[in-house]
Amino acid sequence: MPRTPLALLSPADQERLRALRRMKAVALGALLVMAGVFVVAFWLQGQHPWLGYVRAAAEGGMVGALADWFAVTALFRRPLGLPIPHTAIIPTRKDEIGRSLGEFVETNFLASDVVRTKLAQTDIARRAGEWLREEKHAERVAAEGATIATAVLHALSDDDVRDLISDLAREHLLTPEWGPPAGAWLRTIVDADAHHGAVDLAVDSIARWLDANATAFTGLVSRRLPGWVPKLAHRFVDDTVYHEAVKFVQAVQADPHHPARRALDGYLARLADNLQHDAATRARLENAKAALFDSPRVGALAAEAWNTAKAGLLAALADPESGLRQRARQALQEIGERLTTDAALQTRVDTWVSDAAVFLVDRYRHDIASIITDTVERWDPAETTEKIELMVGRDLQYIRLNGTVVGALAGLAIFAVAHAIIPV
Repeated sequence: MPRTPLALLSPADQERLRALRRMKAVALGALLVMAGVFVVAFWLQGQHPWLGYVRAAAEGGMVGALADWFAVTALFRRPLGLPIPHTAIIPTRKDEIGRSLGEFVETNFLASDVVRTKLAQTDIARRAGEWLREEKHAERVAAEGATIATAVLHALSDDDVRDLISDLAREHLLTPEWGPPAGAWLRTIVDADAHHGAVDLAVDSIARWLDANATAFTGLVSRRLPGWVPKLAHRFVDDTVYHEAVKFVQAVQADPHHPARRALDGYLARLADNLQHDAATRARLENAKAALFDSPRVGALAAEAWNTAKAGLLAALADPESGLRQRARQALQEIGERLTTDAALQTRVDTWVSDAAVFLVDRYRHDIASIITDTVERWDPAETTEKIELMVGRDLQYIRLNGTVVGALAGLAIFAVAHAIIPV
């Protein structure tokens, strides 16, 4: 099997490969030691009969070492390259092993009772809360969320978003008739006398303007008088108009039941009724709405709204000290604090997580397990063999070493028993 160059392996795999080679050398060394002992004992046992026991032990050790070398090697490749049946098990049965592993994981790990039991033993909410209430962790989550949100904003098509905003505005704002809901809303305000505050504000604003802009009345009426009227009369007329306007506004301010106020109340009540029931009034409102929000203007407003919102969001997401990031961090810490101290919330969260996990496992466990099967099927047989050998090969070399020791002891025991039972 071709080997991956050492330089192309990860540092962890490089260390595993070195450990595997060391254990192979140790196991091979044990076999060679047994072979050497066997040769010496076999050669000298005629002169020293007790070396027969040593020869038997060395012979058993060689047999055990060779048998276990064959067994371990047969997992990964064909021993000595010979086409022996039932060898090179991993590369030849890779897909079947992947399916069996997937079925094993699906049956024993992705079972609803296993998942629920494990989650019930883990205080998910409390642990998450303890982690999240620390400022550095909350900041980390906020930063990761900001990164994701920024990527989403950049990925969105500006044209598509503008079209979506325009369509939503047209569907929910412009297409529905404004008259009836506006009339009902206005009727509610008038019936509750909620408009009086707005009227007071408007009257006070007019009064302040009159106080600050008396000169604006100069020539307002007098310029329309005949030319033969004396200039003094011009000034008198303008001053009279100004003072009458001031007195009128002061009277409206002072009298909650002023006729002007009652007239305004009556007008608003009639307007509310006409908006709901008068076709002409409703048509005028719809025409005004259509003139105000024609299609090009809606598109321009949607584009401006999206561009402004996007620029503001991107700036806030990029700045760790922005109000958005700070509020997100504070909110996360508060959630962590509640998850740590609120037992009822912990129970709800743990139950929700368990139910969600069990639902996902029950519904998709076959699909999850198929990831293992599909991944193993895509692996190259030689690469798969090499990966598995790197992971478990070092431990398997202990089998060879143990086989050498056990074989030696078994050979010695068999030889000793045979000599004790069978007379020579």
